[in-house]
Amino acid sequence: MQFKHPEILYFLAFLLIPILVHLFQLQRFVKVPFTNVAFLQKLVLQTRKSSRIKKWLILATRLLLLAALIFAFAQPYFSNHKANEEQHFFMYLDNSLSTNAFGEKGNLLQIATQEIIENSIEKTKYSLLTNDHFYANKTVSELKEELLKTTNTAKNRKLADVFLKMTSEHKSITSSTKNIVISDFQNIKKEEIDNAPENTSFVKLIPEQKSNISIDSVFVDDNGGSNFNVHIVVRNQGNAKNDIPIAIYNNDKLLNKQTFSIEENKTTEVTFSVVKTPMFLGRVAINFNDTYGFDNSFYFTINTNEKINVLAIGESNNFLQRIYTKEEFNFTSSTLQNANYNLIDKQHLIVLNELESIPETLLNSLESYTKKGGNLVIIPSKESALSSFNNFFGKLNTGKLLSKKNDSLKVTSINYNHPLLKNVFEKKVANFQYPFVKTSFNSEFKNASNIVSFENKQGFIKQINLPNASMYWVAAPLNKDNSNFTNSPLIVPVFYNIGKQSLQLSELYYTIDTKNTIDIDKQLGKDEVLSIVSSKGSFIPLQQTFQNKTRITTKDQPLVAGFYQIQQGNNVLRNVAFNYNKSESALDFLIFSEANDMTISTSVKNTLENINDENKIQWLWKWFLGLAIVSLLLEILILKFFKP
Repeated sequence: MQFKHPEILYFLAFLLIPILVHLFQLQRFVKVPFTNVAFLQKLVLQTRKSSRIKKWLILATRLLLLAALIFAFAQPYFSNHKANEEQHFFMYLDNSLSTNAFGEKGNLLQIATQEIIENSIEKTKYSLLTNDHFYANKTVSELKEELLKTTNTAKNRKLADVFLKMTSEHKSITSSTKNIVISDFQNIKKEEIDNAPENTSFVKLIPEQKSNISIDSVFVDDNGGSNFNVHIVVRNQGNAKNDIPIAIYNNDKLLNKQTFSIEENKTTEVTFSVVKTPMFLGRVAINFNDTYGFDNSFYFTINTNEKINVLAIGESNNFLQRIYTKEEFNFTSSTLQNANYNLIDKQHLIVLNELESIPETLLNSLESYTKKGGNLVIIPSKESALSSFNNFFGKLNTGKLLSKKNDSLKVTSINYNHPLLKNVFEKKVANFQYPFVKTSFNSEFKNASNIVSFENKQGFIKQINLPNASMYWVAAPLNKDNSNFTNSPLIVPVFYNIGKQSLQLSELYYTIDTKNTIDIDKQLGKDEVLSIVSSKGSFIPLQQTFQNKTRITTKDQPLVAGFYQIQQGNNVLRNVAFNYNKSESALDFLIFSEANDMTISTSVKNTLENINDENKIQWLWKWFLGLAIVSLLLEILILKFFKP
């Protein structure tokens, strides 16, 4: 039992006063002389005893009356917290796309929002965290306003970040706090909730349907004719499905439609043949009612072919011509003597192929080129002068060559995790026909990572990160007299991807809520910026200007799937498409039976009611006031009817 005003209990000391008065009154007896004392002796004894009992009863009722009144004014109560302590609820409401499904009562997010509004209580502060907003220390009315504005979003928030936010907020709040996590717990593992703060309750939102069909990806191939083929990968979760309608559009114009069937928990590929156009805004739509609707549409764009400018300076380079084909690259080759330095600033990639030295004019041009974001590949010659190359590397502040080695070495290791080789190999190859080199150079570079390595673990091809660009160092000449690497299947993906990453050409589509990099082959003025525009609005993305391109990076925006235009003022530079993350389509939810010692529910209403009942204050002052009244009535009855 607790008291709202415990200081009033000090008045209990005044109960000593009636006790002392009563004790003194018990000693006051009046004796009356009478002639026949023997005859009255028994009657006197009985009267004195009855009077004493009556006075004790009156004292008890008066003490009970005073004590009950004192307790009533102290306002006693039963509760798990103090009456004057403000309660605080920290709620995480998952409003990701997956909570836009329907449960037993209706839309998962809408029902959760409604039940929070209906079961929130006054004189309580609420902090609400969603995937896209945080509202701290809100009253009930303020909380309701924010909840009514909450909608589904493509942004996701990790549970670890939610728990970290809870913990940090608790440090700034002195009142007792109860945590509530409301989510469908999609793609969550048991280990992720083990670090939940104390006093955390979990509410699992459960979709009613257990089946979903979604468009997983799209890719295009060109057969060289007047048409190109659009391949659509469809994923099924649940029972087999037959005669599912699917259609393809160019913007809003219907081009073709068909039906397909798909087996249980399998993927299938649907192909459309589409006539080539200079610009294609592709949209694929599946007409089917299942758990999620947002993944039944998919957007992609095909822009006018853009090409990457590649300049090779040095010796004969037939292998480079075969890799950098005219369909994707503007490849230019020249000897050192005939090099046109005016072309350097216009290149996205420059290859120095087996130069014996780097002339000062070329060195200065390349230094300026790399500072402005141009990528560089350096392949040495057997006769390369270490001093000349180290002079160049010194200007770039990137390292140096140590020595030339004439021992034969095999190329045996592939860094499968390097971004340059991402998705190149279906599996890791442990034993392949190792290329060899006869002469190589030992080097020591800063910020370097090996792409391909020798058998002695030294890097054969390295990527060196410069402040604004990348430099690729090949440790040995690639002519046929020194190496057979140009005959190896490794040479194509390595050099091809070096070229492709020198200018991030437009992809068919990009994924929302992930980091995307887009290069625009245009140099902007000092005060010029690019914007990304759609029919619903626009925003200015993070952008970095180089000498021959502008690099755009997106992450937090956009958040709605569809078509967007990259614009310079009113000039449209490129069309791009964004789609929702495919992980949102997974029917993979945490099974809470695996998690022990946690408060778990499937109802927001029941959870809030239980917490409110736990925090409810049961006031007892009325009972003590009633006890005081009863004591007063007992005293009146004793005085009236008890005859000594």
